[in-house]
Amino acid sequence: MANLNRRKFLGNAASTLLEEKDSPKQFEYKDPSNKTLPRGLSKTSTTTAQYTGVWGETQMAHLLRRTMFGATKSDIDFFKTKNMRDSVDYLLNVPTTEPTPPLNHYTTATVLDPNVPLGQTWVNANEDGALSGYRRQSLKAWWIGLQLNQERNIREKMTMFWHNLFATESNVVQYSKFFYKHHSLLRANCLGNLKSLVRMITIDPAMLIYLNGYKNTKTAPDENYSRELQELFTIGKDLPNHYTEDDVKQAARVLTGWRINNTSYTSYFDINTHDTGNKQFSSFYNNTQITGRTGSTAGDLELDDMLSMIFSNQEVSKYICRKIYRFFVYYVIDSTVETNIITPLATILRNNNYDIKPVILTLLKSEHFFDVLNMSCMIKTPTDFIAGMSRQMNIQFPPASNVATQYSHWLYATSYSTLLGQDLGDPPDVAGWPAYYQEPQFYELWINSDSLPKRNLLCDTLIYTGYNRNSFKLIFDCIAFANIFSDPSDPNKLIDEMLKILYAIDVSSNTKAMLKTSFLLSGQLSDSYWTTAWNDYKSNPTDTAKKATVNTRLQGLLKYIMGQAEFQLC
Repeated sequence: MANLNRRKFLGNAASTLLEEKDSPKQFEYKDPSNKTLPRGLSKTSTTTAQYTGVWGETQMAHLLRRTMFGATKSDIDFFKTKNMRDSVDYLLNVPTTEPTPPLNHYTTATVLDPNVPLGQTWVNANEDGALSGYRRQSLKAWWIGLQLNQERNIREKMTMFWHNLFATESNVVQYSKFFYKHHSLLRANCLGNLKSLVRMITIDPAMLIYLNGYKNTKTAPDENYSRELQELFTIGKDLPNHYTEDDVKQAARVLTGWRINNTSYTSYFDINTHDTGNKQFSSFYNNTQITGRTGSTAGDLELDDMLSMIFSNQEVSKYICRKIYRFFVYYVIDSTVETNIITPLATILRNNNYDIKPVILTLLKSEHFFDVLNMSCMIKTPTDFIAGMSRQMNIQFPPASNVATQYSHWLYATSYSTLLGQDLGDPPDVAGWPAYYQEPQFYELWINSDSLPKRNLLCDTLIYTGYNRNSFKLIFDCIAFANIFSDPSDPNKLIDEMLKILYAIDVSSNTKAMLKTSFLLSGQLSDSYWTTAWNDYKSNPTDTAKKATVNTRLQGLLKYIMGQAEFQLC
């Protein structure tokens, strides 16, 4: 689907999105009051000042959609007892304990793991090349299982943020244990210190493999990681005054000597392959010279010196805050957003010695985050789409007591995410997924002529036929979903409350009336046509005909709701 067609499709749903005018150069923003803002003006002038406006279900759902995978009715009900400040604090209270690790789900009559029984974790076992692919698959399934069963905190979203920023590909890393250690590193430090995290990432075995750091020696320096460290992980490349090509070479010299122990599955420093000479950097880094060291601590000392040099440049804080903004708020950063949001957030990041949590805390409590123009303006990523929809519909996955079946259904979710363009654990390259950085479309790239029909097909499958494997059917229980609302017998309340969960944007009363008449009333005019059918079913829940009547109408309603552009927004 061409970019203009994609914008037109989504413009029908969200007034906050760009609408297509007479030519590609004549886009305009429109707010919910239909006030047009010329392209040259800022979208909004709100700041990082703490939000003091209305705190209702609309604001709660917005906060939860951006910090979790979907906002369920039970999530919203939980936060109704909390104000905005307490809600954000609660979401940022991330547990320090790690989740139960991924398990062996792959043992069959033809696939045997001699060291790890079915249902036990493989993360502490020795690497087995013949089983590495199965174990990496296990981790991917486990990962989306964590998203589906997430606690009410930001950890899963932050883990995804870092996975995209410090991108690695499991198919390149190959080692399942390194893949798990890398993932655990991101998870454990999701709201921690950025500088410390970059240091750990630099000598992480998975990253050393992925960007050839383990091949970097004084006689054959490899610039792969040193380039991405500056271009993608800290500084960025779109600067008028830039670090130089020689800075990349000097950074590669600093990083020589780091190796991987394939027995202990750790990294270590080898002084014999390290360049002990001085490293001279350009004026971009204030002509810093890093003194070459010798001895077993040389690698650590020079790495610390280089990171201190890099992080002394204020561009790091701005670059990271732009990444955070585009992940949690919106992809357009105009001059007003740069002044009102990015610059103060970057100052907070530097003043807190690069601790991430104060930045996220300030952003999520800001008037800018809750600005109506920043609501319902993002397109769901594939993982947001799948995990969020599954959580909202309270779809029942196989129980933990049946590991093989549970993982097989989680793998169905991960494989479908891959079909939609987001393969967990395997972004397309070191830059991550283009939707997070590619101008001018950014996350409009998630919707195209291939992915949109596949999104609709998944919804239709889960509404009607389900996915059946190992004698377990993954399917929406449409009646159970209706039952969670306050009065399912009232078609007006049911549609209104249902849309508040499934849509991030409100729809007109005419649209709601159309949904009621077309689906719940089957074309009839009286509300009693639904009310009577529902009450008849509730009085006789084992009557298959009565159940089929309400279920068929609900299926049609949900198919239509999930087939609209509004369902793609968060």
